[in-house]
Amino acid sequence: MSDAAPAPAATLVLFGAMGDLASRLLMPALVHLERDGLLDGDTRLLGISHGEGDDAALREKLKSFVEDEGDGEAWARWAPRIAYLRGDFTDAALYEDLKARLDGNAVFYLATAPGFFGPIADRLGASGLLDERDGFRRLVVEKPFGTDLASAQALNAQLLGHAEEAQIYRIDHFLGKETVQNITVARFANALTEAVWNNRYVDHVQITAAETVAVGSRGKFYDETGALRDMVPNHLFQLLALIAMEPPNSFDAEALRTEKSKVIAAVRAIGPDDAVRGRYLGGSAGGKDVPAYRETPDVAPDSNTETYVALKVAVDTWRWHGVPFYLRTGKALSARDTEIVIHFRAVPPLMFRDTPAEALPPNRLILQIQPGEALKLEMSVKRPGPVIETVPACLSFAYADAFDLGHRTGYETLLYDMLVGDQSLFQRADQIEGGWRAVQPLLDAWRTGEPEDYAAGSAGPTSADALLARDGRSWHEIS
Repeated sequence: MSDAAPAPAATLVLFGAMGDLASRLLMPALVHLERDGLLDGDTRLLGISHGEGDDAALREKLKSFVEDEGDGEAWARWAPRIAYLRGDFTDAALYEDLKARLDGNAVFYLATAPGFFGPIADRLGASGLLDERDGFRRLVVEKPFGTDLASAQALNAQLLGHAEEAQIYRIDHFLGKETVQNITVARFANALTEAVWNNRYVDHVQITAAETVAVGSRGKFYDETGALRDMVPNHLFQLLALIAMEPPNSFDAEALRTEKSKVIAAVRAIGPDDAVRGRYLGGSAGGKDVPAYRETPDVAPDSNTETYVALKVAVDTWRWHGVPFYLRTGKALSARDTEIVIHFRAVPPLMFRDTPAEALPPNRLILQIQPGEALKLEMSVKRPGPVIETVPACLSFAYADAFDLGHRTGYETLLYDMLVGDQSLFQRADQIEGGWRAVQPLLDAWRTGEPEDYAAGSAGPTSADALLARDGRSWHEIS
């Protein structure tokens, strides 16, 4: 059980309730919150979808990813509070029916295809369902939020035409992970780290989100999206903002979001000379045979969509002037690894003139996000013996060794925060638009041309190595 108070009761209206997101991630997270005593007993779920079904069918669908061990009692309490409503998301009659079923607090969660975000918001607004006369009304929007700067601006304007910014929760599940949230604690609660968190001591920063999985059955979505749109303006820029932001004056949501927004606004627009795109060929990744991207079902045979991106990013602030941030993400790679690596500057070699460089590497702080959440500090120590001989060593802290993390989806904290009204981990409109603004030059440039091929199961295209090598640096090995 958690020490936190239970969230206030509300009706969670889940558009797209029969979809994969609802059963695979959202329902298990709600069950975990129930198990931990973080939900009011009157909280309920009303699932909406266009297909045939009833309450029992929705309950059976949502139970499919709920673990029996430890979660059975929590699911038993949840199941009677789940109901199904069939309807067309664009039909005004659905919203009149919905209005008759709601009383008090309500959250509208859009777990739908992105094309429905705007129309659903329009219908909710027109029917008065976003009016907060007898309780709070909140709108939760999944990514992708737009496909470029213009579409993100248009969607923000559409949502804000019906709801206040304080009612809108643009969700990014990366931000619900414990290690991501720990970035602010690791920085600001420790004098040793914050004292050296600047361009005087940091040489560069690497942010990696590598996956072994290929596109698989998501060919249609991915071919319209690609690695850049899918990962960079949201996930990776949010991690960058947490690393690079100035200390907020409190953990208040607006204080945190304002500092993150300043960082994203300070990201210099990225041109093709500072970017690499790749596309995987057939091979083996993650222990599975992977067809070439262009041979994936629902992918155009002449597609120029990228499955890998590497970027050199400049953050134009006083603290980070001259410190490059290298970002990379890709599919069908050699390892699953999401991490942030802070590379510190090398010490002056006056005392160690005869020491080989590999025996005296610069210090590195590694924030491991997934898998295996951990903090690692790489430093040099003396090898035992009669002479001074340095060797690299690693001080490591693994969350699983100190805490019982259990099986979590990453949505638990986000759903709880949304119910209690804490927007700290949710993106604001200016953050969304700032991210798209920074990558828009690449979106324009990459309309033509071809990504560089790389073998499935490798670390990515060779040009990604060259991107760092030209600066005299190299990627931290994914493992």
